Amino acid sequence: MEILTSAISWISKRRMHQIEHFMMHPIEVQDHLFNDLVSSASKTEWGKKYGYSSIKNINTFDERVPISTYEDLNPYIERMIRGEQNILWPTKITDFSKSSGTTNARSKFIPVSKEALEDCHYKAGKDLVTIYLNNHPNSKVMFGKSLGIGGSIQKNHHYNDSLLGDVSAIIMKNLPFWAEFMRAPNLEVALMDEWESKIQRIAETTIEKNITSIAGVPTWTLVLFEKILEQTGKSYLSEVWPNLEVFFHGAVAFGPYRETFKKLIGRDDMQFMDVYNASEGFFGIQDTTNDDELLLLLDYGVFYEFIPMSEFDKENPKVIQLADVEIGKNYAIVITTNAGLWRYLIGDTVRFTSKYPYRIKISGRTKHFINAFGEEVVIENAEEAIKAACKATQAEVRNFTAAPVYLQEGQKGGHEWAIEFKHTPNDQQLFIETLDKKLREVNSDYDAKRYKDIALIAPKIHFLEPKSFYNWMKSRGKLGGQNKVPRLANHREYLDSLLASLK
Repeated sequence: MEILTSAISWISKRRMHQIEHFMMHPIEVQDHLFNDLVSSASKTEWGKKYGYSSIKNINTFDERVPISTYEDLNPYIERMIRGEQNILWPTKITDFSKSSGTTNARSKFIPVSKEALEDCHYKAGKDLVTIYLNNHPNSKVMFGKSLGIGGSIQKNHHYNDSLLGDVSAIIMKNLPFWAEFMRAPNLEVALMDEWESKIQRIAETTIEKNITSIAGVPTWTLVLFEKILEQTGKSYLSEVWPNLEVFFHGAVAFGPYRETFKKLIGRDDMQFMDVYNASEGFFGIQDTTNDDELLLLLDYGVFYEFIPMSEFDKENPKVIQLADVEIGKNYAIVITTNAGLWRYLIGDTVRFTSKYPYRIKISGRTKHFINAFGEEVVIENAEEAIKAACKATQAEVRNFTAAPVYLQEGQKGGHEWAIEFKHTPNDQQLFIETLDKKLREVNSDYDAKRYKDIALIAPKIHFLEPKSFYNWMKSRGKLGGQNKVPRLANHREYLDSLLASLK
């Protein structure tokens, strides 16, 4: 035990020095990474097309290489899925991460190179533990197993020995033996593709394990927690796993779920640690006790650029470098990665909370907002409003989505919400009023439109029965950690589909 503790401590301290290096020298680290990425891809089809061999600086790169969406890169990726190599990245790529991002039926397939696995996803996973141990030196988290729900994976029928699946499944499938030894459930259960059976089997096979940490998406982890408590007859997760000490969470904001998790786990000293990861890469880790910001990871094979949201809809938006970002402003993220995503719009927006070190807060999605009347409500606004309304009415939220109510003859516009609760508000009208009031506080455009109901009337809220979202997602074949309910949409497709499913 002492030998293991000493080894973990030595490795953790060594890596913390490297983390501190990119915190102190962010621009130099990113510049060096940029040169490596461009040089590595100079003989690929993409690199030849844009003359990578003669690109010596970021300005030339920006002038030659266009901003790309998934639709732009899709023809290249389709060829890679069919087995062609050296297209976007020089090393052989056989794994492709399936990413829907929303409840849309159409999936995206993101190439996952061996460099992306080793130098981004795995590296970030190790650093997540490193940062946690650095902040909690008396932790016993390494003396038990980490529970991860995981996604599913399938063979690529277009190309032998190639896999398509959720990024969590690809990561698990390629884990070294020592890492597999430290996690639960076993790989066969973790990669099951039928969601409800998987939850049942995870519960059955992990109840007797010494689980010390859990990693997952809050919405789906709650489903597992409830299944385990139902199966064991216990009141709290701490009765099932007495050594459980930390939940590593990502994909959706944790604020609306925090109180629910605390009550289900039943430990006052439970730790919660936020991460920012996606099919395209691992971008941020909460490195302080402030759960409102994430350290931007700068030496993980991802080169960052940013588009100010004030420029986003322009034909030729201004793109700025890390050194030029301003604290408090919203930016769309543009990434260049060691898997061949070149100047790729990931679809997320962030605000910087500090520089040196660079820390961010995820503020929303470039396509997930409501702006039917010039109100520009983003996910961050919605989550703050939900949190305030829950606090005022002793409520706990499970899931929510919102959409505009369009102007009609003789009728003003507004916003319509569908919200499912773990604990329903003790006063529904107060909940509505608090949510509206908080939105007006945090968003001046919304406030201006709500002034004397000039353009927007008070929001309409549907208070849904338990499992409403779960049943809706199930009916669409969208159960599982890679499928997320869009919090906001500037159209009514999701909301109308959800409400129709309740009839």
